[in-house]
Amino acid sequence: MEKSKTLVPHKDIEHAEPSKLEKYLGEFVYGGIDGCVTTFAVVAGSVGAGLDSAIIIILGFANLLADGFSMSVGAYLSSKSERDNYSKHRKREYWEIKHMPEDEKEEIRVIYQEKGFDGELLDQVVETITSDRDRWVDVMMKDELGMMKDHKSPLIIGFVTYISFISIGLIPLLFYVWDYFQPIEQDLFLLTSLLTGLGFIIIGLLKTYVNETKMWKGALETLFLGAIAAVVAYYVGDILEQLLSK
Repeated sequence: MEKSKTLVPHKDIEHAEPSKLEKYLGEFVYGGIDGCVTTFAVVAGSVGAGLDSAIIIILGFANLLADGFSMSVGAYLSSKSERDNYSKHRKREYWEIKHMPEDEKEEIRVIYQEKGFDGELLDQVVETITSDRDRWVDVMMKDELGMMKDHKSPLIIGFVTYISFISIGLIPLLFYVWDYFQPIEQDLFLLTSLLTGLGFIIIGLLKTYVNETKMWKGALETLFLGAIAAVVAYYVGDILEQLLSK
């Protein structure tokens, strides 16, 4: 004998709220990767072109501050645009529910029919959802429009992106700054490459926490991409230096 289906009342499932560090870790990781890659590319290109250490420092810091600001503003505007777009569509759904309730109720019915509900259970689901206007709008936003509210602050997203870009992007310049005040006998670019490689590995490990992928894969992937960018920049600088010096 087939068991009758009953609708279980909706209950909020408690989830552990992530800390602010965890909440914005993704922005920190991708800002850091971009900062480290672009600054190391500037250093590598400058070395390839045979530029003096002082010029490398100037170009590196100019790139670090300007590109970091540009990226953080882009992250802020993108997040704010998504939030404004969500708010606009949510207001539209409230308007449609108020002025076209039967049409909107039918849309809920269709949505849950496609999920496998039918008969009395489907009727009960539809009535339960449409009895609360906020819940009704939440369902329409998620299941009809595929939109979910992002609770992260656009301002904090931009700030974290800038801080990570600057702090991680500073790594390729550290030995050159050190050498400027106290000369280093060893090969500066080799030391910089090793330190930057370590930075790529660390930020790659943090990326695996965000993406929930294997640690070795994230670390090697980030290191590989950084190395490719540096090699390209180095040889572009070398080729241009040869062409322009003729």
